[in-house]
Amino acid sequence: QLAATRLQSTIEKVRPDMKIAGTTGSVKETVKWLRQNKADLIFLDIQLSDGISFSIFEQVETDTPIIFTTAYDQYAIKAFQHNSIDYLLKPVRKQELERALQKFEKLQKSAHIDFERIIAQIKGESPGIKQRFLINFGDKIIRINASDVAYFYAFEKGVYLRTWQNASYPVEFSLDSLEQKTDPEKFFRINRKYLLHLDSIAKMKAWSRSRVKLSLQPPADDELDTIVSIERSGEFKKWLDK
Repeated sequence: QLAATRLQSTIEKVRPDMKIAGTTGSVKETVKWLRQNKADLIFLDIQLSDGISFSIFEQVETDTPIIFTTAYDQYAIKAFQHNSIDYLLKPVRKQELERALQKFEKLQKSAHIDFERIIAQIKGESPGIKQRFLINFGDKIIRINASDVAYFYAFEKGVYLRTWQNASYPVEFSLDSLEQKTDPEKFFRINRKYLLHLDSIAKMKAWSRSRVKLSLQPPADDELDTIVSIERSGEFKKWLDK
């Protein structure tokens, strides 16, 4: 809270015309705020009260430019520079804040912020592929590794994941988005309702019009939903035969 108060005071001195739309202190508070509000610019500390701020972007998507405030190591700073994201070392000085704001005003929202690449670089992982999912479940936040997911499925107006232990949880991504975020060697989108892991396929049966009917493990709620669509059947068979 002290760091946020000091930063707000410095912003007001450097840019008195700027309005502070909100202040949050935790990942949970920030996710909730971003789901309900919009901002032109976000100042974000890497370490929040309940964890690392990168996990925010595993729960909510935003195209708002971000200036990080950090005391992080040089490796992380290089990652920010590579992805055209500015940063301010704490304690934040007026001259450095002015420089960052000038860069923001020049770029505005034209610069794409690749959060996944930043996270992957810092963690030493392959960029673009999600390694884990944070799930809001009641008043709890649950972490589920991608390796624990048997399949993703659409139900009513939501998207859910099912684990190998047959537990289901809601996720904050569309199936289209998940198709881009999962390992294509292990996951395949069979139709508009299911994106599944290779090892979840228990049985396959030839179906009408060159389709394939799948039985999954854990079982799907309705096996008529796990028929590979006509458009994807050819690609699905190639995927199986790699």
